Amino acid sequence: MENLDALVLARLQFAFTIAFHIIFPSFTIGLASFLAVCEGLWLTTRREVFRNLYLFWVKVFAISFGMGVVSGVVMSYQLGTNWSVFSQVSAPVIGPLFAFEVLTAFFLEASFLGIMLFGWKKVGPGLHFTSTVLVAIGTLISAFWIISANSWMQAPAGYAVLPDGTLTATDWWAVVFNPTFPVRLAHMALAAFLTTALAVGGASAWVLLRDRDQPESRMALRMAIGMFAIVAPLQLVVGHASGEIVRDHQPLKLAAIEAYWETRADQPQSLVGIPDRDAAKTHGEIAIPGIGNPIQGVSRDTVLKGLDAWPREDWPVVWLVYWAFRVMVGLGLAMIGLGLWGAWCCWRKGPEANRLFLMSSVFMAPMGFVAVIAGWIVAEVGRQPWVIYGVLRTKDAVSPVGAGQVSASLLAFMVIYAIVFSAGALYILRLLNRGPAPHEEAPTQEDRAPGTPLAAAPDEEAP
Repeated sequence: MENLDALVLARLQFAFTIAFHIIFPSFTIGLASFLAVCEGLWLTTRREVFRNLYLFWVKVFAISFGMGVVSGVVMSYQLGTNWSVFSQVSAPVIGPLFAFEVLTAFFLEASFLGIMLFGWKKVGPGLHFTSTVLVAIGTLISAFWIISANSWMQAPAGYAVLPDGTLTATDWWAVVFNPTFPVRLAHMALAAFLTTALAVGGASAWVLLRDRDQPESRMALRMAIGMFAIVAPLQLVVGHASGEIVRDHQPLKLAAIEAYWETRADQPQSLVGIPDRDAAKTHGEIAIPGIGNPIQGVSRDTVLKGLDAWPREDWPVVWLVYWAFRVMVGLGLAMIGLGLWGAWCCWRKGPEANRLFLMSSVFMAPMGFVAVIAGWIVAEVGRQPWVIYGVLRTKDAVSPVGAGQVSASLLAFMVIYAIVFSAGALYILRLLNRGPAPHEEAPTQEDRAPGTPLAAAPDEEAP
């Protein structure tokens, strides 16, 4: 029982910390690209609105990036303390992927982040813009390696098992570009852009509810609408492709997602219900018969495995996977609707003139984060009881530590996260409540370092 308690607590701790961590990369990946676009548009058009947007949102980016780095360090710490067996077994494969992430992405970000954050008044506009672009590229490269490592755990390939039970890579190309990786990378990148667009749009809508003529917020809202009006429908297509990958490589996860209790052809499509693992049925289910197979991209006479094809002890937590998937899809459909509504408002009198749309945008602002967390629940809980799918069970990957030790670190993390991340989140919310200010931190001739060009338009009057 001691070992079981330690396993449950270790899983809770990992779930708690990764839920906090994933919020920040999913935001900073898109926000870095947004900043690059704003600075590029300012350099091209010399319109003050783009400069002010950059100077405002770069503050939010700096805080979010810092909290993402801090919460990411905890993930490495946990692998050594709570999941030492997993680390020992998978290190020859997973370790290099993490190292590549540090060498390519983290070093790139660390090299140019300082120029991006503090070099606005010290370097030329070309170098500063290049630094912003490289930081944005670095966030995407970081996502590349992290999703590659996670995807390998979902569908391991290009490896061999050594006599001592550890794993070794036999084909690095197959390891990095494992079967689920390309689609999952696209799915995560689009999710990050959607998350940022919703946050920027919601924050801008909040300001416009008070002052509908605020120019920076008007522009940011239109840019956000353009992003999620295009990306949300595209995400639906990529998400469907991701589901087909799950069908081919993780059929047990698919059975849990759709609550397929029986192996059969012509599966129904469950819309909502209450899955009951013990009874192996879905109570109060609303389902459409006969369309499950077409939705999964197979013919009606194709047999799709149900949960009954696996031992009951191998089943994941069905209700959690089932509902997390529906939350993710439901929010995705709401994003598509918001994008179409926003595009219609832009065509008519402008979104700032539609108070109901502004209020809806504010409500949807955090929903990108909710959808990302729901998606990771589907991916990670749906993989159980395997930490490396089909290779290493979660119960066999945990460290030989007691429940008391794990609970102590879990409580410490909860207290520290409550203090540190609450302070950071409150500061960001205060910034968003204030909104971008005209001429904010505009560079002046007096601020220019000797011998360096001014990072502002030459003919622009300093405030």
